Amino acid sequence: MEETTKLIRQAHAGDQEARNQLVMDNVGLVWSIVRRFAGRGHELEDLYQIGCIGLIKAIDKFNLDFDVKFSTYAVPMITGEIKRFLRDDGMIKVSRSLKELGMRVSSAREQMIWELGREPGLEELAVRIGASREEVAASMEAATEVESIYKTVGSGEDQNLRLLDKLTDEREQQEELLNRMVLEELLKRLTEKDREIIMRRYFENETQSQIAADLNISQVQVSRLEKRILRQMREYLSL
Repeated sequence: MEETTKLIRQAHAGDQEARNQLVMDNVGLVWSIVRRFAGRGHELEDLYQIGCIGLIKAIDKFNLDFDVKFSTYAVPMITGEIKRFLRDDGMIKVSRSLKELGMRVSSAREQMIWELGREPGLEELAVRIGASREEVAASMEAATEVESIYKTVGSGEDQNLRLLDKLTDEREQQEELLNRMVLEELLKRLTEKDREIIMRRYFENETQSQIAADLNISQVQVSRLEKRILRQMREYLSL
């Protein structure tokens, strides 16, 4: 774990060799996930390449302040990348009921933004349409129409622009929305003091020492509090 943390820190600092080493160290993890998708109409080698993209994203986005193993963080990133590839390539079909739920969620979200003057939370949307949070999140993920990623969607000077060229930004925006809504729900469950610590650390970029000085406690105490709060948030997420 210490060696992995060291390599991740070096990779974040721009060390390409450390990044490559992390990929090589996790080849077995990628293949273990790829094998779950055997028989979907794609060569496993192709899915392995897609899985490696998810692994690289996990390396680049992993927060060393989180008290969690890298492999625990990487598995859903790798799996999600493969699933998105299969979905966008037309191999995973979205059910009609899920599409219909997505339309209801979209309509309710627009109405609630107008009523509340802000983005509604996942729980609020679920209550409004009478569905579970999991169903709402799944419908939002599946809401985008699946088309050929090589379809030309541009016009004029951009007539050669393909759907593939636009997918990354759109997917990242959708994921950002879902992540923000889930995070909002997690923060609501924290006490006022715990929420303040997380907000100051991760949204206002304050150091543990700055927070410790304001709270009249030691930096070590803040570090312990932060780890405890993050662990609690992960437990909430797994419920």
